[in-house]
Amino acid sequence: MKYAIYTLGCKVNQYETQALESMLRERGFLCADRDADVVIVNTCAVTAESGRKSRQAIRRLQGRNPGALTVVCGCYSQLEPEDAAALGADIVFGSGDKHALVDAIEKALPVTNVDDPFQRRVFEPLPAGAVSGRTRAMLKIQDGCDNFCTYCVIPYTRGRVRSLPPEACAEQAKMLAAQGFGEIVVTGIEIASYGKDLPGKPGLADAVEVVAKAAAGVRIRLGSLEPTVVTEAFCERLGSLGNVCPHFHLSLQSGCDDTLKRMRRKYDTAAFLAVCERLRAHFPGCALTADLICGFPGESEGDFEATLAFLQRCGFFFVHAFPYSRRPGTKAADMPGQLDRAEKEARVRRAQAVIARLQQAYLEGCVGRSLDVLFENVHEGHSGNYCPVRVEASVRRGTVAQVRITGVEGDTLVGEPE
Repeated sequence: MKYAIYTLGCKVNQYETQALESMLRERGFLCADRDADVVIVNTCAVTAESGRKSRQAIRRLQGRNPGALTVVCGCYSQLEPEDAAALGADIVFGSGDKHALVDAIEKALPVTNVDDPFQRRVFEPLPAGAVSGRTRAMLKIQDGCDNFCTYCVIPYTRGRVRSLPPEACAEQAKMLAAQGFGEIVVTGIEIASYGKDLPGKPGLADAVEVVAKAAAGVRIRLGSLEPTVVTEAFCERLGSLGNVCPHFHLSLQSGCDDTLKRMRRKYDTAAFLAVCERLRAHFPGCALTADLICGFPGESEGDFEATLAFLQRCGFFFVHAFPYSRRPGTKAADMPGQLDRAEKEARVRRAQAVIARLQQAYLEGCVGRSLDVLFENVHEGHSGNYCPVRVEASVRRGTVAQVRITGVEGDTLVGEPE
């Protein structure tokens, strides 16, 4: 049996896709781009655009593989299982129970199995690893979210916080290190809440410590962080490990305090800026990246200007800016002051212009530095601070090597292996 799979959305979805592939291969399935017997779409629902792209991907894979069993899973089908079925999906699962999903695929029997995510109480362990051909592995340590931000649908698709126990984190990290991966990405839906459901309530720093020690010598990169977890003690503990990548992706969303309140975020701009300064003190030269929602309901021109100024104060390496997406069922969907699409997209373009300047400044600041680079092919890779790096000399794929940075070409650093 041959399968084709397409993934949308976050690193957790990427992780779960590689876990699905691992389990399918164990049962004798083979990956194929065309003429597949089974097509699988792992969907996303974080924005209305994500839902549209999920539907588009389902139709595209069906068109490329006529007659194939169609399988839809993930957050979009968790939220809209009837819509997924109406697109011709034979097997419809949500965001959970991947082992049962593989059983259903193997039996090739049409079924819809979408649970209530708020009834999930235990973290579902899945095989850690990498999507085929990747040089960095992903380790999912957490699922679910308890924040209920006013714009976000994810708690309704993923349920409450559930965590992988520290000893299991260490076991999986040790296995990935033994497989020769040069980097492990610690990921989850909201990893800052790691451990609140476990006995003794270990925190994210505890999980990172056991992973970093179990995979000594392997780079450890953290997934998206809520700023509230980045305390002085957190930075001290991670800084002492020696193999945590100096790159931190922070969930910003807005640089205006009034907007942050309407979003129901748990910090203000002063607290966020202190987090940036704290990280730079413990990880000199580190790269800070973030997410930014443009055109949130009620965001005035002055609010947006404040956000642009705040981006510059923080000195980000990169920011993913995207327009606010109105999601039914969230509090923000019913808020007054909804902006039209043209205005939201115009604000994204304005933000991107600021971000491009910040990115260029950060890259230029790397010239003259020696950076560790994980090579995804013989000439290109990513540094510990997540900058793309290119060299003329050939370096073995999967190797982590020190590179002296000599210049910048576009959005890429260039250098020479030391």
